[in-house]
Formats: sequence, C-alpha cells, structure tokens
Amino acid sequence: MFEIKKTQSCLGAYIEGLDLSKSFSEKTLGELKNALSDNEVLFFRNQNITHDDHKRLASAFGLMQSHPAYPTIDGFPEITILENDEENPSKIEEWHTDMTFKKNPPLGSILIGKIIPETGGDTMFSSLSKAYDDLSHEWKERLEEMNAIHSFEFGFKESLEEEGGRERLADALKENPPVSHPVIKRHPVTGRKVIYVNRLFTSHIEGDDTEGSILNFLFDHIHQEKYQYRFSWENNSIAFWDNRSVLHKPVNDYWPQLRRMERITIEP
Repeated sequence: MFEIKKTQSCLGAYIEGLDLSKSFSEKTLGELKNALSDNEVLFFRNQNITHDDHKRLASAFGLMQSHPAYPTIDGFPEITILENDEENPSKIEEWHTDMTFKKNPPLGSILIGKIIPETGGDTMFSSLSKAYDDLSHEWKERLEEMNAIHSFEFGFKESLEEEGGRERLADALKENPPVSHPVIKRHPVTGRKVIYVNRLFTSHIEGDDTEGSILNFLFDHIHQEKYQYRFSWENNSIAFWDNRSVLHKPVNDYWPQLRRMERITIEP
C-alpha cells in the first residue's frame, strides 16, 4: 500500500510509502496507473534507483521510446540524459508536451533528478484537462473540428540553426515530418478532454487561423497560473507525468550550476 497526498494545486500528487527499487504487485501497479491518470503527475522523494530499476518501472507501463536529439546512458538507450550548466545551457524554454511531433506521442515520462543545483532548476506542470473545462461552450464547439500541426523542425529550430545542426539531426528530421493532431483530444483512460497544443512543437492550426490568433489565445489560456504546479527537485526525486494531459516547462535559473536529469519516455 502507498499513500497519495494531493498538492494544493489542481493537479499533482506525492506518492509516499512506495520503494521504486523493488518490484510490486499487479494490484499496486493498477493503483499507481489510476493515480497517474487521476492526478496527471506523480512525485516521489528519496528514490535511490538504478538504471535497471528505472527501466523496469517504465516497462511496467508500456514500451519505451528513444529520443532523436539527446544523448543516452551507455547500455541503456531508453534513458535520455538531460544535463545542463553554463557551458551547455538548456534550449528548452517553452511550455510543452513531450514529442507531440510524433504521430503517436508518448503516454508519459519518468524523470529522476541525479544532480540538483543548490538553488533553482524547478519544473512547472500545467493541466490541459482543467484548462479545457474552463473554456466557454462556444469555444469548445469551435475547437472540436480543428487540427494543429506539430513539428520536430519547429521545436528544435535553435539546435538546427547551430553550426552542423542540420547535419547532426538529419535523420531525426527525415524520420519526423510534421504531423496533424486534433486541437481537442480525449484522454484514453479518464475520458476527460484536453487542449492538445503546446508552444514548443505546435507551429499552427490548420485552416482559418492565418494570424495565429486562435493558437495564441489557447497558449495564453493554458499557461494561466491557476492550472499550474511548481515542483522543487532534490537528488533522487522523481516526477512521472501523464503526457496525454499535462504541459511542463523547466525553470532555467540555475546557471552556472550543473543540473543532471535522466528520463525514460513511455510509448502510448
């Protein structure tokens, strides 16, 4: 058994009494899956897990994806390294949902803090389901028929503009052409509807939005503080977010300190 302690925000819960370095029963796994869908992001403290543990936990939820643009752990191609400091600052500054440039974006991501700066380096989360709930009836009806384009090239434009960037990411560009997703999606487990756009990867809405006014309205709406929760990292803390219903954003305020994270992304 474990405890679920909800945050004071509209999303997120802390899981206590569960050691992720150990295997757990199908009953516990089912409860954890339900907690993820219900709370949209789960937080764990003091989880000194190995790479094998990390992989085993993720595999209980589904197959694991690799990322086309980031380095990985030797012997563990599923574990992406996110390491940044003054010499290698993060280029991800925008609110986003992971890898929406794919036809079938991930179910979720399990991120563990390995080296946490003394100050700064938090991660922000925002609920796309609560944002949808607050739309007017007129907006809900209008958006229901719309699709938006999500693009690897759009999201990684800074990396592509670097010297040799297009050559380094040539395969990723070829393998990830722009894709179209409905602006309003329904969560496959809870049935809740979500606003499925993000500032990092969504380049435009198809059809009648030439000035981007609808997309900008949606960005302003989903980024409101009332939908957010800010998570402060500690070494061996874990955040496990439901990529189908939340945005997230790193707070890059820790230079010149080092921040190293390790992530596994799970297929839908």
